[in-house]
Amino acid sequence: MTLEELFEDHHAALFRFISRMTNDPDFAKDIVQETFLTLAARPSKFAPLSRARLFQLGHSLARSGLRKRKRRRMLLRGGRFGVPSATATPAPDIGMERAEARAAVRRALAALSEKERTILLMREEGFTHREIAVAVGTTTGSVGTMFARALAKLENGLGSDWRERP
Repeated sequence: MTLEELFEDHHAALFRFISRMTNDPDFAKDIVQETFLTLAARPSKFAPLSRARLFQLGHSLARSGLRKRKRRRMLLRGGRFGVPSATATPAPDIGMERAEARAAVRRALAALSEKERTILLMREEGFTHREIAVAVGTTTGSVGTMFARALAKLENGLGSDWRERP
């Protein structure tokens, strides 16, 4: 598969995956761009190009970027001057109930381990067990069990009234 084919076929899915993982669409755009630039700069390092390798690299770059952001925030808070953080105003067309539902899902996802979140999000994007196993560093046989446990934890974190929502 060529880099161009990989981009055309999986750019949108990689963006959704990273955006859900980081909860920051702007950051996700940067990570997706960095992922494809890295593949273009060193194609032999990532050969053969595949969807699993693409998502593995994107996941790795996103984790690294999140760690950098966390360190920067800690440095800014610990410094002499505090930096106020702005709260984004939700778009007018997003209803209160939808915003609450998203917040509940984010909280439930945040309560999961990084591996559990990755498995759920990759499964949502249609990855096979083999591709997920490569990305998270486990065996193919354990992915199903890990997925079921992560899904049960997510459901538990959402609470019993979640199923009653329209």
